[in-house]
Amino acid sequence: MFDLNANYKVMTYSLGDTKAGTKMGKLQLKNLEDDSVLNCILWEEAIARIEPKTFRSGNIVKIKNASFNEKFNNCLINAMELVEEASLGLDVDEQEVIWNKIFEYINNFKDENVKNFVASALLEHEEAFKTVPAAKLMHHNYRGGLLQHTLECLEYADGVFDKLAVKLNKDEVYAACILHDIGKTLEYIMNPETGLIEYREEFKKDWVTHSQYGFCLCMNKGFKTIAKMIAAHHGRAEWGAIVDLSEKDLEPYYYIVHHLDDLSAKFGKISINYL
Repeated sequence: MFDLNANYKVMTYSLGDTKAGTKMGKLQLKNLEDDSVLNCILWEEAIARIEPKTFRSGNIVKIKNASFNEKFNNCLINAMELVEEASLGLDVDEQEVIWNKIFEYINNFKDENVKNFVASALLEHEEAFKTVPAAKLMHHNYRGGLLQHTLECLEYADGVFDKLAVKLNKDEVYAACILHDIGKTLEYIMNPETGLIEYREEFKKDWVTHSQYGFCLCMNKGFKTIAKMIAAHHGRAEWGAIVDLSEKDLEPYYYIVHHLDDLSAKFGKISINYL
């Protein structure tokens, strides 16, 4: 059930279409008094009545009018009030600090070809790389989320690389950490008011996934090992991996970026609440 007197934190919000062609919002709220989670639905009429920025992840809101559907165990919201507005994510200064930290890693590469390639790729996508989220819902879904996620992958690599018994090329591993999600600079668009994240239609016409984009970027420039690490970083084909890590007899380098990526997605600053 819902509580009209309680304050709720917006956890996730997504917007889709019904079979009838109207808009439907899916909203997940957390009760700040008991940490219970409330799954909510909003029909098009309610969405139109509520100020768009109210749905931003991290906002504190009150439910003003709603009904509870016991059959589907969800709340149908008709009216909602914004109590406290959350940040959209990293500000310009914070973005610049992380961007410079990533370039410190690049400047420490010993292989000049890898260094020049990664630096060039990042500079080509600079504006979007600094601002886009790393995902729609799963992790780092805020402004600058991709930037934060990328730095975390590099920092986790710092923690484990020298402890690996199997020797890998450090420049290539760190390059793959930096470029594994570069396709997201073209894949996502974020509403600057609501924080709502959507897929770019143009990207979906040309590419299957962001992994495919990163893989092709590296392969076309001759960096095959980096490309293969990117191809495997989602781990399983059903999760979007080009190379499925359940396959037998894969070289060890296929696994490393997947695990670093997963550490960040599970234990990093995965939501606006950690900033």
